[in-house]
Amino acid sequence: QVQLVESGGGLVQPGGSLRLSCVASERIDSIITQNWYRQAPGKERELVASISSGGYIYYADFVKGRFTISRDVPKNAVLLQMNSLKPEDTAVYYCNIHSTGNNYWGQGTQVTVSS
Repeated sequence: QVQLVESGGGLVQPGGSLRLSCVASERIDSIITQNWYRQAPGKERELVASISSGGYIYYADFVKGRFTISRDVPKNAVLLQMNSLKPEDTAVYYCNIHSTGNNYWGQGTQVTVSS
């Protein structure tokens, strides 16, 4: 059973930066997209950023210019660099890998932006 392990969350002041990492426990074949979602208290889970197997990148409007998604294929990892963080970015961030026939989720990592 493939597991996705996220790390890098924490408490940061407004304007600060965090780098989230998601590493798969084993190689995943036929990846379609690697994604980061987030869910704030009382809100639905929303897509933050996505990178396709072909390198196409999508960002939600609320993170454009501030967040950068990337991947490390040999390490089975997907990264999310978050800069200029705002209090409204506070949420649990989830890694998701969508492959042919499978949809994997990490356990989530808390990001809190507060002074």
